[in-house]
Amino acid sequence: MALTIGVDVGGTKIAAGVVDETGEILARTRVPTPADPQWAVDAIAQAVRELKEEYPEVAAVGVGAPGFVNRDRSTVIFAPNIDWENEPLKQRIEELTGLETVVENDANCAAWAEFRFGAAAGYEDMVLITVGTGIGGGIVLDGRMHRGRFGVAGEIGHLNMVPDGLDCGCGGKGCWEQYGSGRALRRYGREKAAADPIAGKRMLELNDFVAETIRGIHITEAAAEGDPLALECYAELADWLGRGMADLAALFDPGVFVLGGGVSDSGSLLLDPVAEAFETYLTGGAHRPRAEVLLATMGSAAGIAGAADLARV
Repeated sequence: MALTIGVDVGGTKIAAGVVDETGEILARTRVPTPADPQWAVDAIAQAVRELKEEYPEVAAVGVGAPGFVNRDRSTVIFAPNIDWENEPLKQRIEELTGLETVVENDANCAAWAEFRFGAAAGYEDMVLITVGTGIGGGIVLDGRMHRGRFGVAGEIGHLNMVPDGLDCGCGGKGCWEQYGSGRALRRYGREKAAADPIAGKRMLELNDFVAETIRGIHITEAAAEGDPLALECYAELADWLGRGMADLAALFDPGVFVLGGGVSDSGSLLLDPVAEAFETYLTGGAHRPRAEVLLATMGSAAGIAGAADLARV
């Protein structure tokens, strides 16, 4: 099975591509995600048919969906951003395209791409942590995607880090993503600059001296310039990420953690303090091997390449 199609379904866009066995994307297409959940299914099918016309030898389709996907990789149990609930996506896409289809959680697709073709290539056990607006992730153990009994393993952003802590969009309180995400970094910058405008001068300058709307890009730019308060924001973010990674290491003992998502674009500003915090919080760290901490390398190709490759597995 040389060529497959991978589809990365997002809340605003559907991206699809033809992918070979090395993870190379040979052709791409992209369409907006329709507001109507049923039209979204049609849009996915149309993207697949368009690519199949160009590459008729395509043998299967992998769809990465943002939400809970059942263990047999056929049904989207719940995808709030697209308003899917118990959506038989595998069946629908197969009916509309005539191609064998598998459905997978989108973060799992990204993790699999890093495992097969990216930063974690050569490892048997890895955890991907996507640090964006929230925290997502995927887990590979003994060379296999870890889905759990019901297919919804890997929702690491909702580990409870602070009992009765900050409200989370999932309905819980104190979830990891409220402290270790891009949203959290933005909050740290706003709070610190408002509390100490002198120390926060550079971040404030970058946002017309308005603390309440400081964004991650302003914090990152100031931190890259060596601004102490911006670096303190990154240090706080990294501390929370290191704490959570230490907990995950206690559970899964991976060979490598891969940091992806938009915040990881800051490179060593994130990587170095996270690796240091992970070492600090790792239980028995002085007496055990320690997982590597690396930056993701697949970028925007991860969702497509991972979904396509999982259609072969």
